[in-house]
Amino acid sequence: MIGYESEAREFLIRRRSTLHRQVGLPPGGDPAARWVDYEATPEPISEPVRRELAEIDGALRRMTDGSYGTCQACGGPMGLQRIRAIPEARFCVGCSGQELAEAE
Repeated sequence: MIGYESEAREFLIRRRSTLHRQVGLPPGGDPAARWVDYEATPEPISEPVRRELAEIDGALRRMTDGSYGTCQACGGPMGLQRIRAIPEARFCVGCSGQELAEAE
């Protein structure tokens, strides 16, 4: 695993565990090891937390399948600064701007 990827993985796993504790979910290990049905939890999870957990799980899956660090829109590299700033990001800076413009 590349150094920045290992650093990002540690951060994402810590963030995921923190979110799990905050909403009362069992601690999450490796996302590939088991699936969590966020909608079936006793307390409803807010949409922002649900979205963040899904983004974190997605980033961890991309690390496992080897596509982490590649923009999902253009297929280009994400850039080290982007990954360090937002480890769960799916798009490079250019494509992220396009996604926001299209959403408005």
